[in-house]
Amino acid sequence: MDESYIAVNQVSFAYPTADTTAEQIRLALNHVNLAVRPGEFVAVLGMNGSGKSTLARHLNALLLPRDGTVLVDGMDTREEKQLWAIRDRVGMVFQNPDNQIVAAVVEEDVAFGPENQGRPPEEIRQRVAEALAAVGMSHMRERAPHLLSGGQKQRVAIAGALALRPACLVLDEPTAMLDPSGRGEVADVVHRLNRELGMAVVWITHFMEEAALADRVIVMADGQVQLEGPPRTVFNQADQLRAFRLDVPPAVSAAERLRAEGVPLPEGILTLQELVEALCQLRSAT
Repeated sequence: MDESYIAVNQVSFAYPTADTTAEQIRLALNHVNLAVRPGEFVAVLGMNGSGKSTLARHLNALLLPRDGTVLVDGMDTREEKQLWAIRDRVGMVFQNPDNQIVAAVVEEDVAFGPENQGRPPEEIRQRVAEALAAVGMSHMRERAPHLLSGGQKQRVAIAGALALRPACLVLDEPTAMLDPSGRGEVADVVHRLNRELGMAVVWITHFMEEAALADRVIVMADGQVQLEGPPRTVFNQADQLRAFRLDVPPAVSAAERLRAEGVPLPEGILTLQELVEALCQLRSAT
């Protein structure tokens, strides 16, 4: 039995262009297969134009396949009558929170989705309170969004998605416009939601250190899935990643350089903590 909550099956997609023959069409997605299981944290990597953002927009029917199917909790995204049920189940957070925040007060912005669903006022208030608490923004509920930092704005955008109570959260480069402090804020919140609520997460990113913390990493190039597996497995294929114009996490790169200088570090180091521990063990052994 298929345990996937989201199942992408042989999906192809092309953006419409003028004066292009069928032979000249460039597929943004080219027969992509992907499964996201309940409670799983999946990171998707790729250069600009690799297809990762196009894939993200297929996961809650913002885009529809040219060929193939996307199933969310068994519902086909091409069935119009299922559209809002699908979007209730898969929340989207985009790169620029300013494009997603629609109200002049934080709590009103978070309430926007449930209000559009026609939820009763008392339920809306409860959902807003729970969503703001989940992202650590309850104390900012009456603040104007334009007065918030970039990381705080992105946490409000996440709260807006959470107020719909999705089973899966898709974040399309949510930290790309943030400073390191804001990136840390947002990543910590999303990992906690994944861990404590069992919410599936699809995290589109170009920061290797963020992908290293996922359960599974997908590498895309030319509209196709090129590599897939646990972070330790994927980032151990440094030459292949660089062939796709991607780097490796800082700890992996540092360990490579140290080995090249003759430091006998073990293979498979992924995080800075693991690198420090390995170096300490070497020092203790000498």
